[in-house]
This record gives sequence, structure tokens and C-alpha cells, in this order.
Amino acid sequence: MDRKIEKKWWTWQRILMILFGILVTGFIVYNLIWADKRSTLRVQRDRITVATAIEGEFQDFIPVSGNIEPAETFYLDAIEGGSIKKVIRQSGAHMKAGDTILLLTNSNMQLDVMQRETQLYEQINNLRQTRLLLDQNDLSQQAQLAEIEYQINLLKPQYLRFKKLVEDSMISQREFEEVKEQYDYNLQRKNLTYRSYRNDSIARVVQLQQLKSSEYRMMRSLDAVGNILDNLVITAPISGQLATPQLDIGQSVSPAQRLGQIDILDNYKVRVGIDEIYLPRVEVGLEGYFTFAGSDYDLQISKVYPTIDAGRFEIDMIFTNQVPDGIRRGQTVRIRLELGNSEQRLLLPVGGFYKDTGGNWVFVMEDGSESKAVKRNIRIGRRNPEYYEILDGLNPGDRVIINSYENYGNNEVLILN
Repeated sequence: MDRKIEKKWWTWQRILMILFGILVTGFIVYNLIWADKRSTLRVQRDRITVATAIEGEFQDFIPVSGNIEPAETFYLDAIEGGSIKKVIRQSGAHMKAGDTILLLTNSNMQLDVMQRETQLYEQINNLRQTRLLLDQNDLSQQAQLAEIEYQINLLKPQYLRFKKLVEDSMISQREFEEVKEQYDYNLQRKNLTYRSYRNDSIARVVQLQQLKSSEYRMMRSLDAVGNILDNLVITAPISGQLATPQLDIGQSVSPAQRLGQIDILDNYKVRVGIDEIYLPRVEVGLEGYFTFAGSDYDLQISKVYPTIDAGRFEIDMIFTNQVPDGIRRGQTVRIRLELGNSEQRLLLPVGGFYKDTGGNWVFVMEDGSESKAVKRNIRIGRRNPEYYEILDGLNPGDRVIINSYENYGNNEVLILN
């Protein structure tokens, strides 16, 4: 007879389905809780550069280029315009103070000088004529006083005699009065003439002083006008080496045009251009050095020019010890300019990552791993051409990828193949 067959619960199919479900659930839970969710990128190992952070001496310096220049330079500028009449000395000649370099000619200026000299001579002659008239007037008044004094000296004895005679009734009153009137008239005339002479004398003294001062100024103006033509002769103000552009006979020269310079070759300085970002850190007294012909030569900043042109400012550096033999004006030297004292710091070699991260983070190799690098925030301080100063985020011995991060995007983990 037929009997009922009961189905088994734990069949192989059911067991496999349950195990599969458990595996799927475990995988999901693992990814939700423990799996690394950071974005990753696979990179070829031979395309990265790895450097180690080390403890070392940080030398705060920047490499700059400078041009050798004479320590002192005197410029030759044309005071007056004209055309070149004759070139006496060529560029490169060694000059002594007062040596003639070139001659200029200017017909209009020469004619103008002659006219101005003529006018000044006329004015000077007018002043002298005025002074002569004052002197003649003074002599005329003195002559009047002398004549009056003479008349008084003649009339006074006669007046005294007639006075005595009229008292004795020996002459008439009318005769005495005639003499008395002449005598009194001359006394009064003398008093008025003397007062006029005294006032004129005071005014004449003032006028003579003014005339003398005016004549002195005109004579100085005459000398200055005469010296204008001397400006057409260009001479060396000091002894040194002449440096000029190409100057040709007949060439036009404008007033204030620079015609060259004279360099004192006893000493040199170095003119250095520096990027404007270093301006707050550069000051007088900082030192540097450069290598020339196998020897090092020390320099010191003597002057800082704060004016910024095309993103750069300039400084002057002088030699603190000896000047290199054989160095020449205009020669370029490579200088190591020290911006601070050397200190022990955590250092990381300079690399291309800085322009991509701004120095805020880097990829650091995981401890004991050669196939994985993770993103880590750091803080960078000063830098020189060789190293960055690490202030925070790295430890000695950390291995850092220092090449450019341009192709890494925003990934946080690099897997090295």
C-alpha cells in the first residue's frame, strides 16, 4: 500500500542558500563598518619619487644673481643741448679729473649769450652812470657850501665893522642894513643848503649801496652767462674709466641727455635683483657669498632699494674682505644669500608636490608598506632651494612622495603597482 513521504527541512539547497545569504550580509556589514571607504588611485611605482623626512641643519638662504658694478659711478649728463663738434676721448679711456671728453656746438645759444652779455653790459654802464651823477651832485652841493662859506667869511668882518660904525654914528643906518641883509641872507642860505646836502647825503648812501649790490649781482650774472658756453665742453668730474654709448660728430644732444659715465675702478659692488616676496626679510647687514675661480668671496648688504619693478626689488652688496682678481664690470655672479641663522629642524627635500598642495598635505608611505601611500596633513615653514622646514604632520623617518600630484586628483590613497 502507498505511504506518505515527509520532506526534509535541511536540504542541501536550503543550506547553500542560507550560507550564501550569511556571506552576502557579512560582506555588506563589513563594508559598512570596517572597510576602507577612502578613494584610491593606482599609480605606477616607477613614476613616483619618494624622499625621507630627516632631522638636520636648516640653512635659511636663497640663490640670487647679481651683476658686478663699480662701487662709485659719476654720470655725464649734458647741461645744454647742441650737436657734437668733436669727440676727444672714446669709451674705455682712463680719465683724469678735468680731462675733456667731447665738444658741443650750439649757434643759437652762442648768439643768445652774446645778446645777454650786451644787455648786462648796458645795465652795468647805466648803473655806473647813475653813480657818477650822484657823485657829481655831491660835489656840486659841496661847491655851493664852499661858495656860501666864502661869502660869509667876506661879509662877516664888514658886518662887524659897520655895526661898530653905526653905533658911533659914523655911517648911515641904510648902509649898515645893506651889509647886514647880505650877511643874514648868506647865513640862512648856508643853513638851507646844508640841510639839503645832509638829506641828499643820507639818500645817496642808500642809493650807492643799492647800486653796488645791483652791480655785484649783474657782474655775477655776466660771469654766469659767460660760463654757459663752458657747458658745451664735457669734461671728466673725477678720475676713472670712461664708459659712453656710440657718439658721432654731428649727433644731436638734448639738455639733460646722459652721455655716459665714469667708473671708479678701485672697488666694486654687486647689484642684486630679488623676488618681492622676500622684501620683508631682506635688510642691511645680511651676508652671502659666491664662488669665483674656485674661491669663495663674502658679501654684505649695504643698501636695500624698496621700489618694486616687475615683481622684483634690488639691493647693493659690498665685499667684506678682498675683491676677486680679474673680475670685470657687468659680470654676473651666483650668490647664496643668507636670510637667517642655521637651526636643527625636521627637513623634507623640495619637490613638485608643493605647487599642487600649497604645502598643506602630502602622500606618506604606510609603515612597513611599499605598495600604499595615504594622504596626511602637514605644516611647512621656511624653505630653501634644497629643503622645506616641517613644522607639523611628519616624523623623522617618514617616507613621502614628493613628485608632482597633478594627476592624482582628489584621491586619498595611492596603490602602487
